[in-house]
This record gives sequence, C-alpha cells and structure tokens, in this order.
Amino acid sequence: MSSTYTQIYIQVVMVVKNRKALISPAWEEELYKYITGIVQKKGQKMSAINGMPEHLHFFIGMKSECQLSGLVREIKKSSNNFINENRLTSGKFYWQAGFGAFSYSHSHLHRVITYIQNQKEHHKKKTLKDEYIQFLRKYEIEFKNEYLFNWID
Repeated sequence: MSSTYTQIYIQVVMVVKNRKALISPAWEEELYKYITGIVQKKGQKMSAINGMPEHLHFFIGMKSECQLSGLVREIKKSSNNFINENRLTSGKFYWQAGFGAFSYSHSHLHRVITYIQNQKEHHKKKTLKDEYIQFLRKYEIEFKNEYLFNWID
C-alpha cells in the first residue's frame, strides 16, 4: 500500500485591519493558545506563534492535504469571533484581508522558530512594513504597493 510523505513548513504573517495596535499583551497569550488549538484541530502542527500589537506570525508544519488559504481563513474568522465575543478590544476587531506565507526547509526550523519567539525584540529595530517588504523581495514575490496591507504611517 502506498502513502504520501511530506514535510512542509510555512510561516504565516497576519495583520490587524488598518494595522491598528489592538492585540494587547494582557490577552495575547490567550489568543495564541486559541489559534494553536485551531491549527491542531485541523491536524497541523504549530511550531511557533508570536507577534506585536498590530500583527502576528505563526509557523506550522503542514500535511499535504491541508489547504493553507482555508486554514488561514478559519483562523481569522474564529479568532475574530473569539476576540469580539470576549470583548477583548473596545471596538470591533478584524484581521486585514490577505496574508503572507513563506516556506522553509527543515534545516531552517530552529532559526525561524527563534525569530518568531523574539518578535518583540526584533521589531525594536525593524518596522512591520520594512520586514514584510523584505520577505517579499527575499522570496522574489512580485507585488504592487497599492495591493499590500493598508499601511498607516
């Protein structure tokens, strides 16, 4: 009997709508646990999750049958509901449309996990916008500035 064997590692970047700094340190761990639960219920492996008040990164090990866009859509929808139903923000919370997804080889796991775990320190030196554009260029992803996230400067 034949089987499918895969090893797929993806870092996802999601941004709060209008890049508002709404993710509070007071409840971010609760949000990360909630999102980790969604990933695990979908049969995927969460390797790291962390972020800043206006965005988050998560790094997953994916199985071949996982559809990344469907998983991220579920994470956004469910976490929006979680934040809003628990009234964790003063107004309505929404994720911005779209997301970034970047793949890595097994040899990069430790480096990416460490990078995500150190988000707060990392962003003392580099803005989200600079970081995101750097990712797009590094991965040679063509983009137009007008179609990137709604940046508030």
